[in-house]
Amino acid sequence: QVQLVESGGGLVRPGGSLRLSCAVSESISSFSTMAWYRQSPGKERESVARMTSGGATVYAAPVQGRFGIFRDNAKNTVYLQMNRLKPDDTAVYYCWAYKGEPYWGQGTQVTVSS
Repeated sequence: QVQLVESGGGLVRPGGSLRLSCAVSESISSFSTMAWYRQSPGKERESVARMTSGGATVYAAPVQGRFGIFRDNAKNTVYLQMNRLKPDDTAVYYCWAYKGEPYWGQGTQVTVSS
């Protein structure tokens, strides 16, 4: 059973940075796509950033230029670097991976507040 474990969430002031990590129980090079989603209270879960096995990346418009998704194949870990955070970025962030079927992590809370 594939397991994805997120970490790195927390409370940060507007304008600050956080780096989320997603540790995967299998080789991440075997997944066709890996991504980060987020969900705020009362809103639907939305895609934030995704990366294909070939390294192509796509970002949601609200985070373009502020967030970066990258991976360390040796550590089987995918990261989400979040810069210039805004209160609207407050959400539970989920790691997602696809290999024949989708897999989700349990989520990590990010709160942006002064």
